[in-house]
Order: sequence, then C-alpha cells, then structure tokens
Amino acid sequence: MTSYCEYVLTDPLHKPYHDQEYGFPLRTDSALLERLSLEIFQAGLSWSIILKKKDAFHAAFEGFEPERLVAYGESDVARLLADARIVRNRRKIEAVIENARRVLALRPVYGSFAAWLDRHHPLGREEWVRLFKETFVFTGGEIVGEFLVSTGYLPGAHEPSCPIYARIAALNPPWMRAGTSLGA
Repeated sequence: MTSYCEYVLTDPLHKPYHDQEYGFPLRTDSALLERLSLEIFQAGLSWSIILKKKDAFHAAFEGFEPERLVAYGESDVARLLADARIVRNRRKIEAVIENARRVLALRPVYGSFAAWLDRHHPLGREEWVRLFKETFVFTGGEIVGEFLVSTGYLPGAHEPSCPIYARIAALNPPWMRAGTSLGA
C-alpha cells in the first residue's frame, strides 16, 4: 500500500497541501475552524475535490472567522447553496455555522479552540471522537481523526522517512510533546 507521502510525489494537487499544511500545528480559531469545516465538507467525497475548492471555501465563508459566521442567516445559507465553487450541501453549511457558534462558546472557559484542544490533549482517538460529538456537530470518527492528524494533535500525517516529518518535528506538535507513538 502506498503512503500519502509517497503518493503526493507525483500529484500536483496534493503535494502543496502535504508539504505545507498537512500535520502542521494550527493555533487560530479561524484556521482550526476552517480545517474542521473542510473535513466536514469532505465527508462522502474525495479530498481532491476539497483541495480543488479550498480557496473558494475560504472566500465563500469569509476566512472562517467565527465572529462573521455566527451572524449568518438564511440569506447567507442561500448564497452558499447557490455558490457553484463550493460543495453545496445544506447540512454541511449549517454545521459550519453552528460549529462557529460552538467555537465562540469555548472562549469564555478556554480562551480559544486551540486552548480547548490543548486542555484535552492527549486523548486516544475514540476519546477525541466522543468529546467532539459532545462539543460540535457533524463530527464522526473519520472527520475527527483526520482533523486531529492534519492539525498535529494525533500522529500519522507523515512517515518518519518523509522530509516534511522533520519540518513538523521542529515545530514540536502536540502529539510529539505528549510522546504519542505513530500507532496511536
């Protein structure tokens, strides 16, 4: 079986994501909400579709700034449903808006989405899934797992032989600080 690190060597769509984003720690609420939202939009689709539409998602959802998204009403949902540049799925669009509300609800207690993640880290994958289901919407096991791997909270984004692994290791992502093994 070919690893993602090997697969992207010849794939012009996936390689920039692999080399510059996948597994790199994220800290801002908007960046974390964007990644969670992209994982939600990917459900049932290929990651290639999401990567092709990534910039359009960013523009359509105004940078995934939670403060902006919580103000969205039915006219914004209608605008997004009419935007052919993105995945037009009402349940997923509404999940992004609701999750923005939930990110803002974390702030009085934790300060930020990243601080909430840090407070609960390290957890095993199943515990993370349970916590996300209690806190957010449209967050199944695959969505949560990929979100956590892609943002540096769980290992597995890159093989140790991949040159990007060393770049991420230099950033000391949460899973490395916790001493989590690759098999976690």
